[in-house]
Amino acid sequence: MMTFEWQVTGESPVHVRTVLMAHGVTRTFLKQVKFHGGVVTLDGQPVRVIAMATPGQVVGLQLPPEPDNPHVTPSFAPLDILYEDEHFLVVNKPAGMASVPSHLYSEDTLANRVKGHLLTIQAPSTVTHIVTRLDRDTSGVVLFAKHHFAHSVLDKQLKLKQIDKRYVAVASGRMMPAHQQLTGPIGREAGSFIKRTVRPDGRAAETEVWVRATSATASLLAVKLHTGRTHQIRVHCANAGHPLLGDWLYGRPTNPWIQRQALHCARVQFFQPFAGKWVTCYAPLPDDMARVISQEFDS
Repeated sequence: MMTFEWQVTGESPVHVRTVLMAHGVTRTFLKQVKFHGGVVTLDGQPVRVIAMATPGQVVGLQLPPEPDNPHVTPSFAPLDILYEDEHFLVVNKPAGMASVPSHLYSEDTLANRVKGHLLTIQAPSTVTHIVTRLDRDTSGVVLFAKHHFAHSVLDKQLKLKQIDKRYVAVASGRMMPAHQQLTGPIGREAGSFIKRTVRPDGRAAETEVWVRATSATASLLAVKLHTGRTHQIRVHCANAGHPLLGDWLYGRPTNPWIQRQALHCARVQFFQPFAGKWVTCYAPLPDDMARVISQEFDS
């Protein structure tokens, strides 16, 4: 089992719980540690989180074991790894691959390949903790945590909007103004399980858009997600009257240069708390995105 240790600093005694929470351990995760076989220690001895710790003592956290998920079968097909350390794995997802298994896609999703990789490197846990996910036909950066604590830390960063996700997109028509915030609340479209729409009773959503270039028929967009609703960029662009090129669900289903929505997650930045550093990962443009951009804006 994985163990973490932190030396108590400062000048006054503090609760062990305070030390843990200062290092990203949430109340929810503490409950999981308590009830699922984890251990909290002070100078190597098991204690309750309300115990007092004095400066110089060492607070320890032994993570509970993570049972394998039999519903995710490992795939040992190639995985395009952008970054990896003991706690996190960042990969480049190709278009056409689902992020996680479903009844339609069960054998070779990104999660299946990540599990195969974790088995290959003999990681302490083979549970695939996906932190950011992409639609099946969206390409680019996807972030995984290698254990439950790392996942909990990044979930908190997501809620605090500290994970910076940047996309490249090509929308139909000339989108104006050159910089705008798209903020329509998003919910399910009536009568559809898959399709989303902007509706008054939807969940709050915010998409920041910069128009980098325009042609007679399209706009090249740089996009920052401030929230993470399903199909958010696709829905907001369609609602603004500029559906993404190639988007079969929200726009026109065909395009001569790209056979899926023209959307690519090009960069993700997150804070790696165990190393005390920011990590920025880039995914190069795939061939179909490069082709549609060249055809629309370089001619």
